[in-house]
Amino acid sequence: MLTISDVTVRLGGRTIIDRASASLPTGASVGLVGRNGAGKSTLVKAIIGELEPDEGSIDMPRRARLGYIAQEAPTGTASPFETVLAADVERAALLEEAETSTDPHRLGDVHDRLIAIDAYTGPARAARILLGLGFTEEMQAQPLDSYSGGWKMRVALAALLFSQPDVLLLDEPSNHLDLEATLWLENFLRSYPGTLLLISHERDLLNNVVSHILHLQSGKLTLYAGGYDSFERQRAERAAQAAAAKAAQDAQRAKLEDYVRRNSARASTAKQAQSRAKMLAKMQPVLGMIEDPSLSFNFPDPAELRPPLITLDRAAVGYGDKPILRHINLRIDPDDRIALLGRNGNGKTTLARLLAGQLPAMEGGMVTAGKLNIGYFTQYQVEELAGGDTPLVHMARAMQGKPESAVRAQLGRFGFSGPKATTSVSQLSGGERARLALALVTRDAPHLLILDEPTNHLDVDAREALVQALNTYQGAVILISHDRHMVEMTADRLVLVDGGEAVPYDGSIEDYIDFILGRNQPKAEAAAKPAPTAAAKASQLAWAERKELQKKVAKADKDMAKLQARIAEVDVALSEPAKAAPALKGQTMGKLGQMREALEAELAALEAQWMAWSEELEG
Repeated sequence: MLTISDVTVRLGGRTIIDRASASLPTGASVGLVGRNGAGKSTLVKAIIGELEPDEGSIDMPRRARLGYIAQEAPTGTASPFETVLAADVERAALLEEAETSTDPHRLGDVHDRLIAIDAYTGPARAARILLGLGFTEEMQAQPLDSYSGGWKMRVALAALLFSQPDVLLLDEPSNHLDLEATLWLENFLRSYPGTLLLISHERDLLNNVVSHILHLQSGKLTLYAGGYDSFERQRAERAAQAAAAKAAQDAQRAKLEDYVRRNSARASTAKQAQSRAKMLAKMQPVLGMIEDPSLSFNFPDPAELRPPLITLDRAAVGYGDKPILRHINLRIDPDDRIALLGRNGNGKTTLARLLAGQLPAMEGGMVTAGKLNIGYFTQYQVEELAGGDTPLVHMARAMQGKPESAVRAQLGRFGFSGPKATTSVSQLSGGERARLALALVTRDAPHLLILDEPTNHLDVDAREALVQALNTYQGAVILISHDRHMVEMTADRLVLVDGGEAVPYDGSIEDYIDFILGRNQPKAEAAAKPAPTAAAKASQLAWAERKELQKKVAKADKDMAKLQARIAEVDVALSEPAKAAPALKGQTMGKLGQMREALEAELAALEAQWMAWSEELEG
């Protein structure tokens, strides 16, 4: 069990974590969430020992191994495969000892331990993890220094997963991943045998992986049972209760103040008035749920343009004389919402740069509407903001010649009003910098907005605000994102970029996920095929049976996750009755024990059925 007891952390004279407490059950999967700047990274540094808490303590079981990714990406001439294998220090040391030791008794112990930790399957496991994170067999053998920073961070993640620590701490692990690798990671983490503490702003990842949500707000920690959607419902209920309590207290306060005001001067009622004044002074204010009023996205609507905005006719695009994509046929109209799908490196950003006018068409035709204005957002723009300048200086420079009122109005659309407009960029959070970059690229009310991974620095609430802003924006949108929720909520057309082509994908994002996980067939446009033969029909029948089995396995997965969440709730009620879920409060220890036994039996039966279906599916 990871226990955080009354922890306080102060940085630069400011209290970041304030007497925070939480107990994470052994083997639990917990999502740590909170607004940008709430102190999640500070808490993580305290957990891993990089920061010493000013007060309180953080405790783990003795000999428990804590694993996390260091900020520095691995470098050198070693290959990703070699780097991942070396991450399991005990395995590497034992294998070396097995080669050098001459003591037969010690050799027996070494080999027993190697078998216990499954050391001999290490190469296969390392290769599987790297493959899941996007490394082909050829890529696994290339030196680390031949990769970009993002790919090196994937190697760091692979090494951490391979080492299988007892407590696995992941901070935004999907930031450097595409959707395909994120889905693989999700499946891997769902069955992780140790305790998992996952910091993520991806709603789907949190819903599908964690059994608890640990919410950090105003320096305090609150543990909720269930995934992110469940947490939101519970938080909304608390917000309603807090609002009702605050309204009731405000009414009582107003009544007491009115009595004191009317009766203080009268001798006959002065004592009663003084008594009520003392009552007012002792009354502790009930705080409502704290919300961030500066959380804002509001894209200016463009002037009307006749469709189409852009037409590509068998176009090709690439770098130098080497095409990356060819035969692109695409039309973009003013009301389009298009998401580009496909693995990193397949050409999504290359296509975005072609549409943005940063790369020319090497072949074919590209026609753009006259007076077309394009806003193109990338993560590089966030990183290149001058730290010493303020949002006001950045925007005034970009809108040179415009009055200050117009500059401040554009900043206000994105939450930079008042003191925020004159705060140096170096003092802004990652999410605030992303908002500033979006404010800059949309300052001229673009007809087409191209967003390449806009959510990497945004928390869940900010992502939801961005979704709402995109849905009310009157221009066209091209979106590249590994956030499934954002794609599902904003895109009405999908384009699959794969194999050197960009073709329409006729299914939904859920269909595409099924396709990636091997549960579906691609729906990209293809030439008509001849009528199926008898053998093909038999194959289709087998495919239908396979689909049915996959549905059963998927449902069993979800049901097992629900049972595990319920068992975790009972565990909380047994260990910390004060924090028990409302439905379990007041239950006796005996009753809770019986409930847990029944849930364990139900889970065991379901796991056996899941195993049988899985084996049948593999057959």
